[in-house]
Amino acid sequence: MTSYEHPAAPYDAVVLAGGGARRLGGADKPGVRVGGRALLDRVLAACADARITVVVADPRPTSRPVRWAREDPPGAGPVAALDAGLRRTGADDVVVLSADLPFLAAPTVRRLLEALRSGGAEGALLTDADGRDQPLVAAYRTAALRRELAVLSAAAGNLTGLPLRRLTAGLDLTRVPDPVASFDCDTWDDIATARARIREHGHVLDEWISAAKDELGLDLDVDIKVLLDLARDAAHGVARPAAPLTTFLVGYAAARAGGGPEAVAEAARKAAALAQRWAAEAEREKAEKAEGSENDSAAGAPGPDAG
Repeated sequence: MTSYEHPAAPYDAVVLAGGGARRLGGADKPGVRVGGRALLDRVLAACADARITVVVADPRPTSRPVRWAREDPPGAGPVAALDAGLRRTGADDVVVLSADLPFLAAPTVRRLLEALRSGGAEGALLTDADGRDQPLVAAYRTAALRRELAVLSAAAGNLTGLPLRRLTAGLDLTRVPDPVASFDCDTWDDIATARARIREHGHVLDEWISAAKDELGLDLDVDIKVLLDLARDAAHGVARPAAPLTTFLVGYAAARAGGGPEAVAEAARKAAALAQRWAAEAEREKAEKAEGSENDSAAGAPGPDAG
């Protein structure tokens, strides 16, 4: 599966974003920005190919359309919130996420779905660096969740204040270790760690491209290496300002050709070939000038019998 293909079967997503964020001093945690994007928007980008996405929280502006739900009463806890969100879904499988996962990305969501669908488990969840289960970074069989929610509700009278481990205890689970994608932001120190990590050399470019696509409303995955190689060829073979201008023209040409990764790749191929021809021509001219200078020097030099 390439990075821009959707899972074979549809799934729904439920994102829990209505907690009190007490360890952040009551701050609006889903709206806290990491890498220029709200935490909630980062999570929504990771499940962008969900058939339906339900966010359990009070409505707010988001980077893409979602459905809204709220547990009753508000603040009744994650199990009640999950129940409220699940009532707005209809797919056989549901991805359940918290809204404070700065490093969650679409490939991880797909890994969870693949782990769920490849065996007979009722849920597939991430485990963190310490091996602890993360039930709010998981994919579940919707029917199994509804069954366990009904059992809990019947036993306790309601779902208010119940911990998630009461819900997942009755499920057959498979586990997917991922200490990075499972990292959540509970404190300001966590926020600072996330902000620092995305600016590290190995991550900053991917983070920037992802943020820029969200900001521009683009749902397009392309081969970044192809564009970087093109920019390098244009800068070295033509002139430094040619790099950003050429990549802009490639994007414009791809859009006129209907868009999509294939259109970008074809436009980049043509521009790269032109840049390489340009550079080769410049090299030939430089070599010819050097050869001419050597010939001129040889012609003007005194012979062995001169003087």
